[in-house]
Amino acid sequence: MDIFFVTHNEFKYMEAKQIAQEYDISVEWFNLEYQEIQENNLTAIANTSCLQILRDNENLVDKNFFLEDAGLFVESLNGFPGPYSSYVLHTIGNDGILQLMKKEENRYAYFKSVVAYHSGGKIHNFQGITDGTIIHEIKGDKGFGFDPIFRPLESEFTFAEMTLKTKNLYSHRQKSLREMFNSLTTFANK
Repeated sequence: MDIFFVTHNEFKYMEAKQIAQEYDISVEWFNLEYQEIQENNLTAIANTSCLQILRDNENLVDKNFFLEDAGLFVESLNGFPGPYSSYVLHTIGNDGILQLMKKEENRYAYFKSVVAYHSGGKIHNFQGITDGTIIHEIKGDKGFGFDPIFRPLESEFTFAEMTLKTKNLYSHRQKSLREMFNSLTTFANK
């Protein structure tokens, strides 16, 4: 089974490709930067982006493809940055989040991922959540985004301290992707 991952983020593509191999699914990278709406709901963002991509790229209309949107939700910051994570990363970055949390005792946060999968003119959604904490300093040089300040509850290491293979055991993205790949292989085997 061949499907396309529409993303401009090579790191996301590498994560998805590695997981897809476990399911004998070939994921091809459709390198495309697209506009995302500003919205409080990750599923609404992913679905709207999927529809926009269909309108703007006729060569994808008959293809099976997916995109993924994710956010970091920090409890003591009332869920901020949430669906605005990309914008916040590019404006204040990891240092800015650490500064906002400087005096916070509650360090709980979670990453949420939503996949919008297009097939046969329909969009299907899959999601994954990883609970964790915001640590007090940047650690690690792998990964991307908020990986250097987020440590999953089940680990001693931040995402940025993990190899890709290890991160794919814990991450929110791998959970939503596995949900999708499980669904696809179950459907294909019927």
